[in-house]
Amino acid sequence: MRRGRRQKWMIKIAEERVNILFNRAQEELSHNPERSHRHVQMARNIAQKYNLKINSHWNRRHCKSCHKFLQPGVNSQVRLKNSRVEIKCLECGEIRRIPYIREKKERRRKKIEYNTFKKGTNEQIT
Repeated sequence: MRRGRRQKWMIKIAEERVNILFNRAQEELSHNPERSHRHVQMARNIAQKYNLKINSHWNRRHCKSCHKFLQPGVNSQVRLKNSRVEIKCLECGEIRRIPYIREKKERRRKKIEYNTFKKGTNEQIT
């Protein structure tokens, strides 16, 4: 195969395959957790081979340390602490911290806009 970028149809098939594998991992977790973890490993390998970015929804559903599928309440804990989401893997103990400052800023901005303008009109309150 020639060097350089892969063709778009190959990348599209790889993205579909990664999504299928993560969906199957989610379905299999309750029945067969080892198969579920294997699906995650295969999806990561495909994404790595084709240099794909895993969707953020799926990226938060697997542990980057032990590469196992995470289901809140089954093998992971989710906590909200200090403006961030903490996801703890109960398999290896790895803690992943994801900030949610952007959402807080957006909510604060909407609150300020609501309080400075009358509802339904564009007249400023002094």
